[in-house]
Amino acid sequence: MGLTQCYKILSAHLVDGELRTGESIKIGIDQTLTQDATGTMAYLEFESMGIDKVRNELALSYVDHNTVQVGFENADDHEYLRTVADKKGVIYSRAGNGICHQVHLERFALPGKTLLGSDSHTPTAGGIGSFAAGAGGLDVALAMAGIPFSIIAPRVVGIHLTGALKPFVSAKDVILKVLERFGVKGNVNTVFEYYGDGVKTLSVPERATIANMGAECGVTTSLFPSDENTLAFLKAQGREEGFVELSADPDAVYDEIFELDLSSIEPLAACPHSPGNIKTVRELSGMAVNQVLIGSCTNSSYMDLKKAATILRGHHIAPSVSLGVAPGSREVLLMITEDGTLDTLIKAGARILESACGFCIGNHQSPGTESVSLRTSNRNFYARSGTPSANVYLVSPETAAFSAITGVFSDPRESDADLSGITMPSSFIIDDSMFIKPAFSEEIKRGPNIGEPPVNTPLPEKVKGHAVIKVGEKITTDHIMPAGARLKYRSNIPRYSEFVFESVDPSFPARAAAYRDKGECGFIIAGASYGQGSSREHAAICPMYLGIRAVCAVSIERIHQANLCNFGILPLLFRNEEDYEKIDQGDELELLNPRDAVVSGKFILHDITKGLEIPMDLFASEDQRRTLLAGGRLNEVKA
Repeated sequence: MGLTQCYKILSAHLVDGELRTGESIKIGIDQTLTQDATGTMAYLEFESMGIDKVRNELALSYVDHNTVQVGFENADDHEYLRTVADKKGVIYSRAGNGICHQVHLERFALPGKTLLGSDSHTPTAGGIGSFAAGAGGLDVALAMAGIPFSIIAPRVVGIHLTGALKPFVSAKDVILKVLERFGVKGNVNTVFEYYGDGVKTLSVPERATIANMGAECGVTTSLFPSDENTLAFLKAQGREEGFVELSADPDAVYDEIFELDLSSIEPLAACPHSPGNIKTVRELSGMAVNQVLIGSCTNSSYMDLKKAATILRGHHIAPSVSLGVAPGSREVLLMITEDGTLDTLIKAGARILESACGFCIGNHQSPGTESVSLRTSNRNFYARSGTPSANVYLVSPETAAFSAITGVFSDPRESDADLSGITMPSSFIIDDSMFIKPAFSEEIKRGPNIGEPPVNTPLPEKVKGHAVIKVGEKITTDHIMPAGARLKYRSNIPRYSEFVFESVDPSFPARAAAYRDKGECGFIIAGASYGQGSSREHAAICPMYLGIRAVCAVSIERIHQANLCNFGILPLLFRNEEDYEKIDQGDELELLNPRDAVVSGKFILHDITKGLEIPMDLFASEDQRRTLLAGGRLNEVKA
């Protein structure tokens, strides 16, 4: 029986364990990346290990999130990141160089390599054939220290592509179709692997768009083969020496196969407030649109902007619409400047935004009250845009551009533009001057907003306290730890902890701290798919700081589960889902014999208020159980 592409890469990087679906394994990590919102904590954690220099093959530190720099905090963070990168042997990508995933795809990602990034959209590099996974900052710090990364050997879903996309239908519509099929929950420890004749019709940037949003399904990563299109992209980037041909064996067996005829897909949209809430653009046709934003790590490539500009050429945006365009990288900006695309966008009425994450994370361009915003980004979670009452729809650049002209939701197939001549260029403008390579000459600079990573205590013999909050299903890390205006506090855990669950229950931090200060442990009660979305480990660190010792949920997403373990919070699953309904916020709770239960994996949650004993299962590997007993990964590393 042949191997899938996924298992070929895992086999080549296997350090420990048996490569069998469902088994815990450890793999070596070739490349790492961080971004500034998660990077400060990752490097503080790396520093705490006392290691002089990174030990993996290539480490990158990108500045792409906190680039608005309102207040001193962002600038101080960037100076810390620049100087610690120099001290520890990390390449530093300056603000303005672009979004980490777009830039990494252009300049560093390679087929067959493993990549671990402190951002959930790191799987973008799967478009070039890398096994690229998102993780919490501590896991990335450990990878930089040369410590293998622990995962569950995944089930592999083969997505068999046939046919070719019709005009005005794009890669964004492909991944929205995949989301329609698989949803945003229930895909933990799964990899999507694309294969078939339809793959040959997609360029690397198009494949990267699809791989990027696989993260919304909750998969570990997505993979495309490395073929002649991959070689063409690497040649255009002047990096063809890194090419290797890589694909699944002809007789590879997948755990599941999804047949998808590209020619059958039509323009789609993800409706509020989930990337999995899919409708056709035709169904939404005629809805008034107030804001259109084109960019993000999903859809900000040269080809994306070229197609949007071609649709806009000769037109001006509707009076009711604000249009913003953010090139994904400095390279893309240089390309559209040289060929006249930028001129077309400006003449059509577009506001040109910085090559950064910006609007996607709610860092600027918040829409108006109860307005409709069409965005080419990857997430439309409630309040993520910065405006809780706004309705955010995720669409392709083609749909976004045409709707900006009409002022209403419009099917781009009705456009009179000709996109047939737009193909990937044979060469890109290459300018690496915004990368700073380490010279090992800087002293690390720390502003007053930069603290130390908090360390938990070992798991106590008694875990007793209250259900501090009870939440429903699909609680994202945005719900737990807001981004936007709060991002600048990520280096300051006591301050950032004041905003835990801000959009759900603003009184949570004070309530949790009051229990903590009385010596009690806190519990979070949650529904299905708790912790989906961003990899931000602060969604574990800040609750830990507030005294949370256990999350009791119907299900927990992969990255967040790892982050909970890394910081000593027990990830517990209801053995019987209906027991979730029996617990109320404020109930007094106790875990019986918690240290013994970690070893066995079987817990009893005693609801003292209701007089109930509820069976729970520990969602953790053997390694993670040792971490939980120690009170977190940093305690283990320092031991």
